[in-house]
Amino acid sequence: MFWRGVLGYLPVNIAQGVVGLLTIVLFTRVLTPEQYGAYALAFSALSLTQTILLTWTEAAMARFHAKRAEEDRLADHFATLYRLWGAAALVTPVVAVIVLRWLPVSAPMKVALAAAFAAVLVKSLTKLSQERRRAAGEVSGAALLDIVQTVGGFSLGLILALVGLGGAAPLLGMGAISLLCLVFVLPSDLARLRGGHFDRAMARDYATYGLPVALSLILALVLSTTDRFLLAAYLGEATVGAYHAGYSLGSRTLDVLFIWLGMAGGPALVAALERGGPAALKIAAREQASFMILLTLPAAVGLALVAPPLVELMVGESLRAGATHVTPWIAASGWLSGVTTYYLLQGFTLGRRTPLLIVSMAAPAVVNLALNLLLIPRFGLDGALWATTASYGAGAIAAWVLGHNAQPLPVPWGTLAKAGGACLLMTAVLLALPSQGGLAELALKAGLGALVYGGVVLGLNVDGLRGKLSGLVRRRAHPA
Repeated sequence: MFWRGVLGYLPVNIAQGVVGLLTIVLFTRVLTPEQYGAYALAFSALSLTQTILLTWTEAAMARFHAKRAEEDRLADHFATLYRLWGAAALVTPVVAVIVLRWLPVSAPMKVALAAAFAAVLVKSLTKLSQERRRAAGEVSGAALLDIVQTVGGFSLGLILALVGLGGAAPLLGMGAISLLCLVFVLPSDLARLRGGHFDRAMARDYATYGLPVALSLILALVLSTTDRFLLAAYLGEATVGAYHAGYSLGSRTLDVLFIWLGMAGGPALVAALERGGPAALKIAAREQASFMILLTLPAAVGLALVAPPLVELMVGESLRAGATHVTPWIAASGWLSGVTTYYLLQGFTLGRRTPLLIVSMAAPAVVNLALNLLLIPRFGLDGALWATTASYGAGAIAAWVLGHNAQPLPVPWGTLAKAGGACLLMTAVLLALPSQGGLAELALKAGLGALVYGGVVLGLNVDGLRGKLSGLVRRRAHPA
């Protein structure tokens, strides 16, 4: 199931990566700085509202689908979840009215917020449908739904921005495409409720599991945004701009890989545990962790090594120096964050000990706040970078230690050591090259780095990589 997902979700992540970069490049040019700021703030409001009110039902859909299928109670599962979603969704308009009525912001900002609140409901309902498909192993259906939303939402949002709808345009595009998707997917999803009944015991299980997941995600949002507010308070908005440019470039590049692996890996781990027990889970988890390390560690190291030419191509001249300094640190932070989120934290959801997620996420959030308050006044931007990397490291350690009390997941230390050695060799080779700048340096270093690293791990056949890649090629050539 994992490898089928790896192949099936590859187009999704290519689309997300391309759209993510185009969003930065195009919307920062089509929208004025004020409009882009309104979009960014409204999108944050959308994410926070969805996380607080609705994400817990999406998480429960993903985690309990396999179990209810084994019990032949999928109709009750869907009936219970959709009713819970509906009750939570009723709160969204109330929140929207309060915010739009009483928040002292400009009219364009209120329009953007209104678009965000409207998009929350259709995005979450579409996400619920997508999680059902992922959990059921319907890779192509889940992937198509994601691609249509990603590409369609971006394209329509860009058109609306070009005709002058300002900061609300990307959110209106996103919401409109999600609504269009629901026209096609919702009837078949609702048909699965036939014969099903709301089950109070199920509802309690879903709330007990899902609400801590939502709270942990809120803590993750706090962890990723605290530094910006403190930098603005101590050093001003120009420093925040450089920090955000480097942060977005570094984190988005790695997120594409981790989200791809997570889309395939999460449902596969749940299925392995529910169908084969802890022994089957251990085998599946070790395989996933090894592949994740072999793929993402060189990506993070390579990103740090090519930061100067990459930033030169992607970031405006006034922000380049700061962004170049930021990107290598964010590459390290992004790798720690990705491994924690898409592997180590899975132990809490698999073991259904999601209250421990709160503790696990609270630890790095507290460390981040304390270190930023301590280091930014003294060391400025460097202090924020050190605090961010240290806090994500603390989060990885907390997740690994606390995970033993939920559902222990194996850590392939041997694979990590071999991949690290290959990265050291890659680093030595690339640092010996001259810095000529621009696309030529980026292409040369990226290509040579991949060649050196790939040659080492394939030559040593780390974790049986040659056989796994051959299997992927065979699956792609002869799909089942």
